[in-house]
Amino acid sequence: MTFHTYNGVFAEEKKLGQKLEIDVEMTYPIEEKVKTDNLNETVSYADVYSVIEDFVLKNNFNLIESVANNLLKILLTKFPALNAITLRIRKYSVPIDGIFKNIEIEVSGVQNDK
Repeated sequence: MTFHTYNGVFAEEKKLGQKLEIDVEMTYPIEEKVKTDNLNETVSYADVYSVIEDFVLKNNFNLIESVANNLLKILLTKFPALNAITLRIRKYSVPIDGIFKNIEIEVSGVQNDK
């Protein structure tokens, strides 16, 4: 997923924004849970996308670590059927002197009761 956001410490990031790419890995036992071709037996990717889009477009943080940790908590809460979630967030156009394509972080979480 790709979004234009305004996260960052530097004034340029808050004013001009930058591209964030988000990968979400969802752990769900489809072999056990999905027996028919019924959406109620799984998690809607469209719903997951909508939650992520709403969060990243309405919230701005200094740190992408904060984006990741807060988004992870929301996804685990809104999708209790998922056993675990891993988020990878890549940030482009970072105003740091150096040669690199992007910076990337990864966070993971599991459901408390599983």
